[in-house]
Amino acid sequence: MVAFKKHIFKISLLLILFLAVFLCIYTLWNYHSNTAPPQSRIEPRISLSSERNQWPDNPDQIPGGQFTKPDSTQHMAPPNGRMWGGITSAGTKYAPHLITYSIIFLVVFIAAYYLFIYKKVKIHPGHERLLIVTLLCVGLLLRISSSTLMDGHPFDINTFKNWATTAANNLFQVYSNSRSSDYPPLYIYILFIIGKIASVPVMSPYFTLLLKLPSIVADIATSLLIYKLARKHLSLEISILLSAFYIFNPAIFINSTFWGQVDSFFTFIVISAVFMLSEKKIGFSSALFTAAVLMKPQGIIFLPVLFFELVRQKSFKSLLKVAVFALITAIVIILPFSLNKDVLWIFKLFSSTVAEYPYASVNAFNFFSLIGKNYTQDAATMFVFSYHSWGIIFIVMITAFSWFIYIKGNSRLFASAAALLQIAGVFTFSTSMHERYLFPAVALSILAFRYLRDKRLLLLSAGFSATVYSNTHFVLFETSRGINSVSFNPTLVFTSFLNVLLFIYLAKVLYDIAMFNTVEFCEDHIKQPSCLVNQKK
Repeated sequence: MVAFKKHIFKISLLLILFLAVFLCIYTLWNYHSNTAPPQSRIEPRISLSSERNQWPDNPDQIPGGQFTKPDSTQHMAPPNGRMWGGITSAGTKYAPHLITYSIIFLVVFIAAYYLFIYKKVKIHPGHERLLIVTLLCVGLLLRISSSTLMDGHPFDINTFKNWATTAANNLFQVYSNSRSSDYPPLYIYILFIIGKIASVPVMSPYFTLLLKLPSIVADIATSLLIYKLARKHLSLEISILLSAFYIFNPAIFINSTFWGQVDSFFTFIVISAVFMLSEKKIGFSSALFTAAVLMKPQGIIFLPVLFFELVRQKSFKSLLKVAVFALITAIVIILPFSLNKDVLWIFKLFSSTVAEYPYASVNAFNFFSLIGKNYTQDAATMFVFSYHSWGIIFIVMITAFSWFIYIKGNSRLFASAAALLQIAGVFTFSTSMHERYLFPAVALSILAFRYLRDKRLLLLSAGFSATVYSNTHFVLFETSRGINSVSFNPTLVFTSFLNVLLFIYLAKVLYDIAMFNTVEFCEDHIKQPSCLVNQKK
């Protein structure tokens, strides 16, 4: 009995892990036998973009036959109102469950923060390894289990299926015709592997799950990276709390597990690049920043951070290293697709992709949506300039401010803060933003806290989690009901206004740190006895 009490915590963790494994096996078994067949009856949306309006000529090319080519009489969706064509609403029933989960998550983490910070609850060092392994494994298994509940965003999942099938049939001909992918090449390699696996008959019913899996794994990898970085300088309790916050965060969970998008994979590349830059590994950082750009065009948003560090160092050797690593990375990723194309094809691809969404906002809950301009043509005029011009002006101003913060901070430790400023500012005040583009802000604010150790950055991480979740949840389930353009509603107004406030608060926090060397943090996080406010670094 005494031995049982001594090991009750470890036994409890093992029991939780066993239950998660059982749940995962059970849902996968039922997914194979019950969920897979209805997928063949799902019709995809018809979208505004060529990105999501590409279909193979022969449906038999699709592993498992899991989506249907739209009727030729259907047309692209109008900027407002319902879309034509078949839309599945099977996943909408889980919207209330996700909201309930989000409320439980909020309550649990407020309680955990209170216990660790104010009640000084400690985790036994001997439980550390088992605890973090359990959290990571349960996070992974719950994602896999939950991903079987909903087929994903009806437009994006079917687009990825199409690209994966095309890549599996002939990888290096993916960009050979006008209906090819508008994503840069990096993620096509991942889709190629998925397409090959899904072409095996026994795996074809799991095609949708396979498409979600890279982002699910990236969520767990990001959580592990957060834990490893935090553990170097923060307490065990805070390190575990930060990692668990990311693992079970509904804003992170919904993107990879329910939507089926690849923002988690992209975010892992971005934070790895920022981490390398902060740790004086500028060459590897350059390679990762290049990889981010070659996965998604919005990777360009983060490139100024690399430039800031080069200017700060004033080193020709660093500049040469960055150029060499970036060039090698670009050649390795792009060259296989370039054999039968002109030299400038990749630049034309980026140009056409950026031009696909000529709107002030594309369901992004930001400044332009706040003033009622969601899906308004960006060529329209607001005061003197067009919305597009205002977006460019805001980008220049935000980048200039980020540079100011970086130079005043005069440290590579400001890399994560500058990256956070870039993505939060560009999402909030630039045009053509989608609902998911703010996603990296959650991880970057945690990373910024780890390097600058200001507790206000944790508050910002919570704030960005709330707005990212709200925007993603609303758009996902509106789309599943057949609504393309989100209407001007209280959720949009409140979330958009909160995003504006969060950026202003972020700018103030980083200005305080850079200019006055002030931070607000509990010294207990770094194994000191007292909490300080506005204490010199």
